[in-house]
Amino acid sequence: MALKLAATSIIAALVTTASFAQQTPDQLYGDLFKAVQMKKIFGDGKTFVDCTPKRSITAIMADYKRNAKDTSTAFLKNFVAANFEQPIVPKVTNDAPDNDVVAHINTLWNTLKRASDKKVNGSSLISLPYPYIVPGGRFREIYYWDSYFTMLGLKESKQYETIENMIKNFAYLIDQYGHIPNGNRTYYISRSQPPFFSLMVQLLASIKGDAVYKTYLPQLTKEYNYWMEGAANMKITGAFKRVVRLNDGTILNRYFDEANTPRQESYAEDVATANEAAAVYASNKRWSSPAAMNKAIAQYKKTIYSHLRAGAASGWDFSSRWFADGEHIATIETTDIIPVDLNALLLNMEQVLHYANTVVKQPTKANYYLKQYNKRYKAIQQIFWSNSLQFFVDYNFVKQQQCNIIAAAGMFPFCFNNMDSKMPQHTINDALPTFKAQLLKDGGVLSTPLTTKQQWDAPNGWAPLQWMSIWALERNNETTLAADVAKRWIQLNTTVYKNTGRLMEKYNVVNTTLAAGGGEYPGQDGFGWTNGVLLTLIKKYGAATN
Repeated sequence: MALKLAATSIIAALVTTASFAQQTPDQLYGDLFKAVQMKKIFGDGKTFVDCTPKRSITAIMADYKRNAKDTSTAFLKNFVAANFEQPIVPKVTNDAPDNDVVAHINTLWNTLKRASDKKVNGSSLISLPYPYIVPGGRFREIYYWDSYFTMLGLKESKQYETIENMIKNFAYLIDQYGHIPNGNRTYYISRSQPPFFSLMVQLLASIKGDAVYKTYLPQLTKEYNYWMEGAANMKITGAFKRVVRLNDGTILNRYFDEANTPRQESYAEDVATANEAAAVYASNKRWSSPAAMNKAIAQYKKTIYSHLRAGAASGWDFSSRWFADGEHIATIETTDIIPVDLNALLLNMEQVLHYANTVVKQPTKANYYLKQYNKRYKAIQQIFWSNSLQFFVDYNFVKQQQCNIIAAAGMFPFCFNNMDSKMPQHTINDALPTFKAQLLKDGGVLSTPLTTKQQWDAPNGWAPLQWMSIWALERNNETTLAADVAKRWIQLNTTVYKNTGRLMEKYNVVNTTLAAGGGEYPGQDGFGWTNGVLLTLIKKYGAATN
């Protein structure tokens, strides 16, 4: 624990967004940025950070400073309208949906495709050298883990060049920043997302052959080094960046963002959460002086911002998985938690690195990754399996106990075959009663069974979690149940499309007549990973029956 706190303070002092290649909106626009976000000039905090300036940033800020005494909402709205171009959202809804959702998806690929980028001064967009697919709606850039599930559908549409271009973009980002950011925005550089790059490489290799592993081995290695940074030097229990060392010396990983300020795209929301958490924190302690209290509160807010940012890095922003009380976001403790799905994905990365080094005839390196794989595999079986819940769950290393929240993340370990049949393992049969009772609903698989008004909790289901659950069932010979889950999801997606002309970011799987809800922004349509998973499932299991 002491190491964790020391590492965090060092990072806070040394790592700032100023160290990155492109400046972030808060650096460019300072007090103007804070005023626009805190007064909620736009209904969605992401809008302003995606705006582009109409003229010189220096001129814009000089004019703002001359008028800084006018803090009214009306002035800010007019000033922003006069000086910034708002991002454009292409129309993706079909106003006259017919029975062929597959045709609609194949049409949408062109709508969601972006050409290689041209750098725009003052824009938060990180230019990418190759065309790519965006999710849709407010998500106007490439997203890391979204893209794998989008690629599944692109493969079914035989858009192999687009798949490869997206992987080239991710390789470019790894070479530029040492990791794949959450998305290609400057305000996302300080964190990554669930590491699906190794699965993308496997997907491309299934199309083009094993030469793909040789091509992307340098980037696979760099990404692994990003996730494992500091592991070799950890001699005592604690955490450093994305690495955690347990009491017995076991090394596992957590989500982590290298900044400890409010997220720029959700600035007002994060400030409100930190204020709420700090009020409870302050009321539960006795203070020697107001100055001491204020200093402690300021540091505590930084901790909350770190937890919020790590929650965003997880892709599950937000969920009861990360809350100490399982209900309220003000109790968030993401960086204290070792997530089971993250470590399952890193297990796959180690397996792919083992295989890729075998392909290029590097037996020493291949053997190294095999050893790392074996260590992580055993740890997953021992640390994340809950005998009481009969399911894989997350682990809180600060409290030194398993989390008691069941989530679809617990299906991830079943997606990756172990390379040694002699290793002890918990089988899918052990987990099925819990899966069926807690997570399986009429429309598919819940994120968690808890209702918290967070979007990664009940009643919502998400395409990536359907895919991983179905994949886990298929790979463990539960083909009948896999088909059942797939058909529930296909039916729900298709029914919503026929009724609305929309393919949504998330769905209500409990009451399939209602829309999904919760979260920091309205429901988005488009939608990259929904399209990819739905198209792939229809190809394998058939279209909806009515």
